[in-house]
Amino acid sequence: MTIRKVLRMGDERLWQRSAPVSHFGTPELHELLADMRDTMQAMNGAGLAAPQIGVGLRVVIFGVQHNSRYPDAESVPETVLINPLIIPVGNEIEEDWEGCLSVPGLRGMVPRHAHIRYQGQDEYGALIDRTVSGFHARVVQHECDHLDGILYPMRIRDMAKFGYNEELFPGQEIHDE
Repeated sequence: MTIRKVLRMGDERLWQRSAPVSHFGTPELHELLADMRDTMQAMNGAGLAAPQIGVGLRVVIFGVQHNSRYPDAESVPETVLINPLIIPVGNEIEEDWEGCLSVPGLRGMVPRHAHIRYQGQDEYGALIDRTVSGFHARVVQHECDHLDGILYPMRIRDMAKFGYNEELFPGQEIHDE
């Protein structure tokens, strides 16, 4: 389909809460998802939320098989998640580095729930209900934050652990987010 421009931090559309999807299986939804997949793949992302391409709907996609940006990450199944609900499982919080296609060239240490249950629908309206942990849980939380107008720098607790890739990881090739 089409590779869309990814909005960058500072664009006011990224701060807005997205609207729920009420119609599934439509040509418009399929076109949006195709554009999101093409855009995510072109930018070597682990996930993408509709607001990142200027569409204010509660739609995210994610999936990682092998990604040079996250060489040590476990696989995450390719998923379309619409109208998501995230439920923490337990109280364990893990901090790890995150980047974002809307915050290119930067990384930050972000606290996230270690274990979550997420629910939502696929592009046809079928129920999705999974309990996950680790990188999978982190990716889902990161992408779903976009639906509420939250970018990962807003979650960083220690700004000394936020900066440009080349400064934080000298000598390592960290690709633009």
